[in-house]
Amino acid sequence: MFKITFMGAGSTVFAKNVLGDLILLQRQTDYEIALYDIDNNRLEESYMMLDYINKKYEGRATIKKYTNRKEALTGANFIVNAIQVGGYEPCTVTDFEIPKKYGLRQTIADTLGIGGIFRALRTIPVLEDFANDIHQVADKNALFINYTNPMAMLSKYLIDNLNLNAVGLCHSVQACAKGLLETLDMQDYLPECKWEIAGINHQAWLLKLTDGKGNDLYPEIKRRSLSGEYKEKMGWDLVRHDMMHRFGYYITESSEHTSEYTPWYIKQKYPELIQRYNIPLDEYPRRCVNQINGWQERKKSLLTDGVSHEVSNEFAAPIINAVLSDTPYRIHGNVMNNGLIDNLPQNACVEVPCLVDRNGITPCKVGSLPEQLASLNRTNINVQNMTVQAAAERKKEYVYMAAYLDPHTAAELSLDDIKNMCDELFEAHKGWLPEYK
Repeated sequence: MFKITFMGAGSTVFAKNVLGDLILLQRQTDYEIALYDIDNNRLEESYMMLDYINKKYEGRATIKKYTNRKEALTGANFIVNAIQVGGYEPCTVTDFEIPKKYGLRQTIADTLGIGGIFRALRTIPVLEDFANDIHQVADKNALFINYTNPMAMLSKYLIDNLNLNAVGLCHSVQACAKGLLETLDMQDYLPECKWEIAGINHQAWLLKLTDGKGNDLYPEIKRRSLSGEYKEKMGWDLVRHDMMHRFGYYITESSEHTSEYTPWYIKQKYPELIQRYNIPLDEYPRRCVNQINGWQERKKSLLTDGVSHEVSNEFAAPIINAVLSDTPYRIHGNVMNNGLIDNLPQNACVEVPCLVDRNGITPCKVGSLPEQLASLNRTNINVQNMTVQAAAERKKEYVYMAAYLDPHTAAELSLDDIKNMCDELFEAHKGWLPEYK
């Protein structure tokens, strides 16, 4: 019998994907699902939905809900983290509106840039509290599966600073090759194609993509991408295609993300770039509003005994299944570098192939990336590592430095404006941040 604790279980749709998958995969096993959230209403909704799924598919899970964090974590063998500290309002709105006053525009703002930095700063203290409880009451070998952004910063902090047995999971890798081939009407290659991906979270690279006979698909991909025949289907992915032609390789994460991790696409001086590359400024706030407005309607279908579930493409449940059954499973995980990618900093959090079995997560050595790709990764790693140091030491000057080093922020603002913007964000986030010296 094992126990899985889901932190942030009020994220009902995501809880359905991860825990619904687990219920289907572990139908012959007795185990406990512990749901934890600080929002009682959302916690109850997730409990009702999962209880329906468990009964419908004859699962053997015992589902319990907790508002006491330590009780939820007691005896946990697996912990899934999907929290968002500060929510859409006030914190996400703040992360967009204050930079906008300075002329700094963002699209998603949850991974890098000024939004990613401050999201990390307000999330890390909560993770510190989680870790204290985990070390006290969870199983000593508990696996912490992190889905919360900013992925690289938080996963590094969990492993390096909090000494947790942790791995970070993202959705972008498993959808990368499929999305690219379908966009260019090359989906016939999907059943037999092989691919290799490595780099850092949201900036990993499709290093190889071959057909079933081992032939390189990149020449045809690039030809079709430049042909103009697929421009309509490429409409929201123009930044990634542009990056592929300039640097040689396709990137795992979306164009709206990529545009704010680099200094070239969102620029006050060249506003026409926004239209040319179809860059959706303020995209994440729009998504949040649409999700909030649509929730009341969607939950009607989730909170009835008619709710159904099909296995998603999330890695969490297969990871748990692989550990318990010793059936090898391959994922891409966010782990510490430690010799995995030779030409990235060894203290960086990297996204690489990993083998999962009864030994847990075993990362695979990649070697060196093409130098231009490693160079781009380093510009993001600089910000990630500096933010982690700022959070660990609670020093404002390190926060300023992280923002100074951010590629997009530095391309738009002066050093003085960056510092003043950070000070405004510190003031606006009071109550969500610890004291910074």
